[in-house]
Amino acid sequence: MKIIDVSKHNGIINWNYVKAAGVEGVIIRAGYGRHISQKDSRFEANYSGALAAGLHVGAYWYSYADNPADAKTEAEVFLEAIKGKKFDLPVYFDIEEQKHVKAGRTMCTAMTEAFCSTVEKAGYFTGVYSFDSFFTTNLYPDISKKYTCWVARIGGKPKNIHDMWQYSWKEKIKGINGETDVNNCYKDFPSIIVKAKLNGYGAETKYKVTAHVSGVDKLNADKIAKACSEMGMTVVTEEV
Repeated sequence: MKIIDVSKHNGIINWNYVKAAGVEGVIIRAGYGRHISQKDSRFEANYSGALAAGLHVGAYWYSYADNPADAKTEAEVFLEAIKGKKFDLPVYFDIEEQKHVKAGRTMCTAMTEAFCSTVEKAGYFTGVYSFDSFFTTNLYPDISKKYTCWVARIGGKPKNIHDMWQYSWKEKIKGINGETDVNNCYKDFPSIIVKAKLNGYGAETKYKVTAHVSGVDKLNADKIAKACSEMGMTVVTEEV
């Protein structure tokens, strides 16, 4: 499956042209950092446009976390940004800053776990994005066993375990000005996610309705009670 990933830096996108160009899905940046004010300014438009064009959709959050507590806060803000939306592709933690490279394996793994576990507990199919060498030097192998991995490597397939490979940052896609990141996805995420009722595809919300009618005569009260009973409602009729 050919997947692109976009943010506000890609500008206004003609999603119908993108679909016609052979793109099947998109991972959209929802935002970055620890504040909802850092939500991507094109997230809403990109989400609705991609869905309307018939593309599979996922999301990612770009991290600037310094520690696991920061990463957990980022996860909570990410959940706020994507609340009420459905994604049939995974939602990802993007960890790649130079300060993360310097932070080392133990810290980066702890931050990744803090973010991903928080999002996963909220009912999302969660993954990790970074470049190939980062997975090698800055994340313990257990991460790839817990979460799906989206790995960037230019000039050859990633050495680390992955379900999606970002193989270029410079492809020209009709409908998008400038260069675009492109990826090969090897897993049927839409089937997995929808079947598992994750990423907003959970069971339909149930509601309780309580009705109260007063000031009617017995004949009409009996009619209302009968109609309500036929709809499966519990009926209590009393004199007032």
